[in-house]
Amino acid sequence: MVMDNANNALFVSAKSSSSLATKVSAVLSTSFSDGQFREALTLLDHRQFTNDAKRRRQIRINLQKDVIDNNGAIIDNFGRVAERLYCVKSTLGKLQAEYENMKTEVASAQSKTSPTLREAASLLQKREQIFVKQDVLSALAEHFLLSEAELVALTSTAEPVDEKFFDALSKAKRINKDCEILLGLQNQTFGLDLMEQTSKNLNFGFQKLYKWTQREFKTLNLENPQMNTSIRQALKVLAERPSLFQNCLSFFAEARECILSEAFHTALTGTTLSGIKDASIKPIDFAAHDMLRYAGDMLAWVHSATVSEREALEILFISEGEELAKGLKNGRNTEIWRLVADDDNENTEFNALETLHDLVDRDIAGVTRLFRQRLEQVVRTNEETLPAYKLATLLGFYGLTFEKLLGSASYLAESIHDLEVQAFRQFRSLLKDNIASIQNDSGKVSNDLAPPLFFSHALDQLDAIMHTYDSSISSSGVRDDELEGVLVDALEPFEFACNNIAKSMDPLKSAIFTVNCKIAASNCLAKFGFIKHRAELTRLNIREALTQIVQSQYEFFRVQSGLDPLFSSVDDSQVAFGSSIDGNILTKVSQQLDEFLPSALMDALDRVKYMQDTTLARQMTEEAADMFCKDFEKLEQMIDEIDSSTGMVSDETALRLRFPRTSTEIRVLLS
Repeated sequence: MVMDNANNALFVSAKSSSSLATKVSAVLSTSFSDGQFREALTLLDHRQFTNDAKRRRQIRINLQKDVIDNNGAIIDNFGRVAERLYCVKSTLGKLQAEYENMKTEVASAQSKTSPTLREAASLLQKREQIFVKQDVLSALAEHFLLSEAELVALTSTAEPVDEKFFDALSKAKRINKDCEILLGLQNQTFGLDLMEQTSKNLNFGFQKLYKWTQREFKTLNLENPQMNTSIRQALKVLAERPSLFQNCLSFFAEARECILSEAFHTALTGTTLSGIKDASIKPIDFAAHDMLRYAGDMLAWVHSATVSEREALEILFISEGEELAKGLKNGRNTEIWRLVADDDNENTEFNALETLHDLVDRDIAGVTRLFRQRLEQVVRTNEETLPAYKLATLLGFYGLTFEKLLGSASYLAESIHDLEVQAFRQFRSLLKDNIASIQNDSGKVSNDLAPPLFFSHALDQLDAIMHTYDSSISSSGVRDDELEGVLVDALEPFEFACNNIAKSMDPLKSAIFTVNCKIAASNCLAKFGFIKHRAELTRLNIREALTQIVQSQYEFFRVQSGLDPLFSSVDDSQVAFGSSIDGNILTKVSQQLDEFLPSALMDALDRVKYMQDTTLARQMTEEAADMFCKDFEKLEQMIDEIDSSTGMVSDETALRLRFPRTSTEIRVLLS
């Protein structure tokens, strides 16, 4: 028993020691950074705790006493709160009773006023519906009906065509289009009636605009290139009625044609159609004696008038082209007869540039007819070849100019090209007449074998023609066959006549004459780069005549030197040469050769002294001399071989001693 108590005491003591150690460890391990620990220390500081043994033993008791005191204060406070809550509960009960009374009274009043409120709501709803209908009616009238002022501005001829008219017309077109919506309703009567009335007003408006445009065209001044805005807008609107639009353009073209024709007549004569003279104008007819100036002045006036007319109308058809195209497309859809007419024509798109070109061409048509008559007369009465070609070139230049300006299908461009064809035809006709006229002079050749006078004239004429061709802007676009045609007509017949003359001469004179003619032709052609190929071809054709000259000079050297029989024998064979040669023949030939050689080259050159190209004459002679020297080398070699074969190289009877000339000496004397 005693043992058990002792053990228990030891166990308790050990446990207390362990608890204390644990607490001490916990206190020592607590960091000041711990918030609770730091707060506890702060509370101790506020209590001004005296750190002594008594205070440390009573600290726990004191703290517990403070807690109990605080809890008692809190309970007292909650008692007072409970009393207040009992008061609130009593107040809420009274409020609930008052609320129930008021709710009963409101329910009674609502049951009495609800019929009146429902009737008022119904009236307000009907009022809103009436307002909506009134707005719809106003919008419908505004959208689908023309006002009295708009109707007057659209249809009354007494009112001007101004912005009010165009606004009214635009609104009428919109109404007409929007009537399609009304036709989709169940009751179509209103839509049909409205469309009929609007269409009638639109037709009146277009007719008014059409007549106004015609009146404006009569007084339109195109000297100022800026066409006024009203006419441009009128034409854009009329494009929606293609028939009226085309009629306006036709009327305008006729009016402008008359004005331009009168202006051209005044420019030609200096007098108006009414007989009034204009002293400020120098009449073009005064230059009628000068064919090229006369034609050039007329064409320049026509070109100036065409450019001015195009610039005046360009602002309408180019800047407004898209709107015109759109209007014409819409207009074709409304004019049934035009749809039928366009069935066979797939390309019905509006081309502003083509329309512009066509209108300018129609404006200038009267002028075109007038100057075409005069130019045809000029072409027919001309009797000179070179002016005829210059006129054709001038017409070709203006033809290309007008083709770029108005298109190749224009009446003006076609007329100019027709006149160009007539001018070229007249030019070729005059060339043929000129060729026929030289038949009488074809046998007359000067003693110096120079080209005939008619051939020189032909080359001078060809030179002038080529200069005209080269200076013309149209030359770059002329086809090669046209240029070849000019050369065929202006050169080849004269070359053929010279060839016929050469056939009646002896070979050397014929060759020299031919070379002189072809060199003259080649020199004339070589001046122009665009026909150098023809000059080179002529040079190649000279070669045959030059070969004849070389052959004639070569025969001259052989015959006059006396070596022709020996050369012929050498050409046959060595056996024939050896059997036909002897010392006497070689001695005689050697003497003749010595007499010939001193003047051989001068005599040969004298034979070709009439070649106008002296350098070429010397070249041909030197070529013939070179052929002669080569034959002489063969002869010299043959003589040496015969002396070697007979063993008479050093004997007095050796052939070499009778014929001492060497090929080197011959070359020196003939060089």
